Amino acid sequence: MKEKNIRNFAIISHIDHGKSTLSDRLMEIMGTVNQRESAPQLLDSLAVEQEHGVTVKARTVQNIYEDSNGEKYQLNLIDTPGHVDFNYEVSKSLAATDGVLLLVDATQGVQAQTVANWRLAHDLGLPMLPVINKVDSPNAKIAVVKQELLDLDASLSQRPFYEVSAKTGQGVAALIEGIVKYLPAPEGDENAPLKALVYDSEFDPYLGVIVQVRIFDGKLNKNSKLELMASNRIFKTKEIGVYQPARLPVKELVVGEVGYLITGIKETDDVNVGDTITTATAGIQQALPGFEKQQPLVYAGFFPQDDYQLLKEALQKIALNDSSLAISEENSTAMGPGFRIGFLGIFHLKIIQERLEEEYGLKVIVTSPNVPYEVRLKDSQEARIITNPAHFPSFEKIENIAEPMMTAVIDSPAENLDRVMQLAEQYRGTFQDMDNEGNRVRVNYRLPLAEIAHDFYNQLKSISHGYASLQTKPDGYEVSDLVKVEIHINYAKVDALSFITHRSKAAVLTKKLVHELKMTIPRRLYPMPVQAVVEGKVLARIDVPPLRKNAAVNGEQRSISKKQALLRRQNVNKRSAAHSDIALPQAVFNTLLALKD
Repeated sequence: MKEKNIRNFAIISHIDHGKSTLSDRLMEIMGTVNQRESAPQLLDSLAVEQEHGVTVKARTVQNIYEDSNGEKYQLNLIDTPGHVDFNYEVSKSLAATDGVLLLVDATQGVQAQTVANWRLAHDLGLPMLPVINKVDSPNAKIAVVKQELLDLDASLSQRPFYEVSAKTGQGVAALIEGIVKYLPAPEGDENAPLKALVYDSEFDPYLGVIVQVRIFDGKLNKNSKLELMASNRIFKTKEIGVYQPARLPVKELVVGEVGYLITGIKETDDVNVGDTITTATAGIQQALPGFEKQQPLVYAGFFPQDDYQLLKEALQKIALNDSSLAISEENSTAMGPGFRIGFLGIFHLKIIQERLEEEYGLKVIVTSPNVPYEVRLKDSQEARIITNPAHFPSFEKIENIAEPMMTAVIDSPAENLDRVMQLAEQYRGTFQDMDNEGNRVRVNYRLPLAEIAHDFYNQLKSISHGYASLQTKPDGYEVSDLVKVEIHINYAKVDALSFITHRSKAAVLTKKLVHELKMTIPRRLYPMPVQAVVEGKVLARIDVPPLRKNAAVNGEQRSISKKQALLRRQNVNKRSAAHSDIALPQAVFNTLLALKD
């Protein structure tokens, strides 16, 4: 296909604004899929994607469009993930495009993720076509939504507004013509050395790593010897092709095209989203900018309720197609053998948990998520990154604890500014600067990751009625007055329930926590104390009531002293036995998670 007849584009929108449905209609109208192959949310292949209405793994599809003059065009739809946890993947997918469709629900208007994705596209300098979906709804507010889009970006007035119904197909044919007319063709030098961007990857147990690439310069041929520039991994291509939407092998990929490349590499760590591919000999010296090695932001323990080996095999299979997961084995005195897993965020954690349950039929117990901390010891002054609170050294050996910080950019309507700033300060945020853009305000804060990892984004959407967006970026570590909270049940320390918090919050959190645990910890025939301990001191305590009264007398007449002696012996025996016999249901860990929300 000639370079001038290629269009690489993405659809960006808020959750549930119809991105997947519009993708289905575009493929249907251009004949990429026939009626027999067509299915709702065709590009959302995971069950959890269809259930949540959020794209987790990006998909690409090549469409061939013939205009009224008989000229053919190649329209490459590059799908993007749809949640703030996958912000980096979104930016890499957009970097592979030359323009975007800015999709907004006519009944909802501009919302949080609309603004966040618009910001990414705007910063990349991508031209946008405004598209208003669900215009056939009786609740559609087309004029209002148009004005909201113009308030967001005044330059959109230079483009026509496309009014469509992705469900019925109304206006979609005109939109396709608009993509050809208004979005630019890719630019590049076909005679230059190969320069290709890896914007997504997947793993096949037989074929190895399959990468999705966009060709910026040169051309890619089958059986070429190539190099991944970030990992310095050299390999020979096994197959190249395009998605329609199934894999279709081709002889070559030229400048401007997108497609897949079967590498044959079995080690997933060698292939990273954002890396640059070039020829192993006489290749380029400067890689494409913006590459970052994805680092987990939150960690949680996963423990099997049934078979450890089945959980291990399932996690290994999931990790092959999700290189952002960091998995290590863990052994808890209370929970037994399990795994410590690093995630991009809380939503990412929930997706993996649901995939284990739905795809592999495994029930797991998930501990409360935590962030990695940098701990410096007094004797050696060495700094250690610790991802599990149970592994923290004794408090008297610690010189200081540093917590990970994030630079947060919040876009919000001006009328919500006070509430946004109050929320950020409530989460120990430090104000940086502020910019005004029309009736919207852009506020920069420096926030501890531990404070915002759980529900900050949901709180932000709530106070702004869905009109505020959040973008975060790691910003190093900062020393803070943090303490480790240990939970003792029946005088036995339960390492899986340990967590880190700021000293100023410890008293309030522990008091609330022990009262909540009283309702979730399984009862026994005798009362069990639940204690929250900080630096060797009990900050809060409560007793889990017994299933029934502890009768020390079996009907015989005995003296008071003998009754008391019998009680003491029973308590000592029962508590000694209970030290290694504390079974905790998922509800206990949910209590700890709810405490942080």
